[in-house]
Order: sequence, then C-alpha cells, then structure tokens
Amino acid sequence: MNTTGDVRIDVVPLGTTRAPGTVEAVAGGRLLVRTPGLVEVHDREDFFAGRTGGATAALRTEEHERAVPVPGGGFVVAGVASVRALDPDGGPRWEVPHDPWHGAGRAHSAPAVSPDGRMVSVVVPVVEPDREKAALVYDLEPDRNYTWDDLLLLDAATGEVLGRRQIRSLASDAVQAWRPDGSALVVSCWTAWQSWSTWWAEPRADGLRMLGGTWMYALAGFLPGGRILTQRYAEHLFPDDDRDELAAYDPGTGERTALLDLSELAVDPENDEFSSAEVLDGRHVLVPGRVYPAEGAPQTRHWLLNADTLRPLGRLDYPAPVGEDVTALGDGTWLTHDGEWLHRWSLGPADSRGVASR
Repeated sequence: MNTTGDVRIDVVPLGTTRAPGTVEAVAGGRLLVRTPGLVEVHDREDFFAGRTGGATAALRTEEHERAVPVPGGGFVVAGVASVRALDPDGGPRWEVPHDPWHGAGRAHSAPAVSPDGRMVSVVVPVVEPDREKAALVYDLEPDRNYTWDDLLLLDAATGEVLGRRQIRSLASDAVQAWRPDGSALVVSCWTAWQSWSTWWAEPRADGLRMLGGTWMYALAGFLPGGRILTQRYAEHLFPDDDRDELAAYDPGTGERTALLDLSELAVDPENDEFSSAEVLDGRHVLVPGRVYPAEGAPQTRHWLLNADTLRPLGRLDYPAPVGEDVTALGDGTWLTHDGEWLHRWSLGPADSRGVASR
C-alpha cells in the first residue's frame, strides 16, 4: 500500500439531517430526494436546515420509471417504452415512444438534461426483426431480438429528435452526464459479459458528433478543464486483466491524461473494493472503498486524491461512522449516509499541501 494514501486528513462536520431516501445533487443548489414512488426537489440549504417539508417540485413515479428534474421546472421521465416530459404543474408536454427494454420491465437509462435545460439525452433499445442481424437474441420473449442501442438527443421543449447515433451497447444500465459548460455529453453503458463502455459526443446543430470513447471504464465525473474522470472495476471478466483503476481523459483529443491503479490504496488488493469516485471541487477527488485487514472486520475508508494528477493525498479521518455512499455537492462539501441520517462535511483548514493532515 502507498503510505501517502494512509496519511490522515481532518474533516469538518457541517451538520446532520434526517433523509428517508437517496439524495442526489442537481444544478442550481438543489437536491433530488428519491423515496419509493416519489421524487422531490429541495433547496439544498433549506433541506440541511431541517425544512424538508417544502419541496420546490415533486413527482409521483412508478417503480419502472426513472425521472430527472428540468432546470426551468418540470421533469423528464424514462419508462419501459417511452420518454416523456411534464410541465411544472405535472401536465404532459411531450412523449417520444421507443422499442421496449429487454429483460426486467423497467427503464434501464435515466435521461440527462443539458445545463441550459434546452436538450435531453437518453439511451434507448432497438428491436431488430431479422434474427440473423440481431446482437441480442432474447429467447424469453418471441420476436424481441435487439441490435445495438441508440443514443438520442431531444429538444427539451418539444421532444423533437435532434440527433440519433448508434452505440455499441446492449445496456442493462446506463449513466449519462453533460460537461458543465454543455459542450459535450458523456454516456456509459454496462452490457452483460462486456463490462462498461463509455463514449463522449458533441451536440451540434446537425445532431451528435461522436468524439471518442473507451472500454471497461465508466463515467465518474468531470475534472478541471472539462476532463472526464472514469473508473474501472474488477469485474472478474478476464483473470489476467482484472483491476480497479481511475483514469482521466481529454474529450477533445481522446488522450488519457492521468491514471491511478487503486491497488496502491489497498490493504488486500485481491479483495478490497472501490465503489465510486466523487469530484469534490477543482482540486480534490474522493474515493470510498471497503478494505479487508488481515485481522478484524472489514473497514470502510475514504481517500482524497489530487484532481489534476489523481495521486493520493491521504485518508479522511471522520469523527462519526460513514458508509461507502458519498454525494459530492460540487462546492467542496460532500454527504455521507449513516442509516437515515445524512452528514455534511468539508475539508479542514488547508496546509501547504492543500489539505489538513496529521
């Protein structure tokens, strides 16, 4: 293990509140709170102050749906066989049908709304009537064979299809995000027996221009300068090539600009797990994981990395229990979960290395 990764770094508690569901950070200083059958948008500071009854927007959802808010109000909802938009008052705005998803009867991909609220991207499945041309022959449902998925770019106001590009995935799950300045879209898809595949694309007046991509790495966030942070997981697909890594890419050139083998942080590289990577701010990335010491119970640890080089700065030293779930708020603060309790943290006073340590 890299001893730099074990240097203790102080954190500052900023408050605790009760959160009955999962919490996500969304643009405009808001939080998205998901509980079974309900999605709510809250002002972030009101929520942390305990004023959780005043949701600024709310939507009842079905179990098979995946909904995201629109900056100007309303929601975009992906379902089993369509994507639809709702006005702030819940009225229908538009609906775009597509072929039904394979496997479980649910949407596999949540939509992603551009930072200016003008465009929506979504991954959709494509049925292939000719069995000989199909990439997936789905024997459980007759006449439901599939070719590679499509990435759609939609007009958020009308639902008009502005761009459509085939991507080499048969997604059981998909993660999408827009670069903060709206100049690029990144999508990662997990395909059974093929791991993750990630592409970055440029939205244009004439549709989508694919800029590049990588295989076995999933989108984790955006780094300074608009670089793409990706994470590779040890998925046991290939015994000789099974590892956990972080990598940064320049979306313009496709060049990989930084790489970290997460075994540098591991106590037991064969068993330790690294669940995610969260961009805290322009200088720091947080990596949570579970390690298995030679003696004693497994431990949850959080490490801090340099956002430019991805080199370890040390391990965060919390005064309260934390799990592996971390929500970065984009302002240098982050959330951890302890049952129904949600803790907010920041880094301690900076020393010459940019972090407080002991």
